[in-house]
Amino acid sequence: MTPAPMAEALEVPEAVELAPVADNSYIIRPNFKDKFKPAVVKDAIQEVVSEHLKDKNYDPEQAPAWCKTITEAVKERVKQLGMDRYKLAINVVIGEQRGQGIKVGCRCFWDSDTDNYAQHLYLN
Repeated sequence: MTPAPMAEALEVPEAVELAPVADNSYIIRPNFKDKFKPAVVKDAIQEVVSEHLKDKNYDPEQAPAWCKTITEAVKERVKQLGMDRYKLAINVVIGEQRGQGIKVGCRCFWDSDTDNYAQHLYLN
């Protein structure tokens, strides 16, 4: 038996098509056109909250479930606005109106060039 020539011994696979590789974006800040627009987000929040609470009376047993539902709905609505590079912190507080005051606070790291907020107060 004679050894096969080197070219015949090695099988060369056909060209394998590789998936395209995306460039690393490393974009830290959003483009100017993608900046957070508080007025647009406020309108979206107002629509969602009004839609969920328009015919409801305060019920302390149902309020936690309403908060969760409204939070998820606001998150989905704001995502539909196309703000992809933002982390959303949504805080919904439902309480009974009896003439008392309430103060709610939170802390976060803030970039004054790109970060912003929108809020809505709903009373019925």
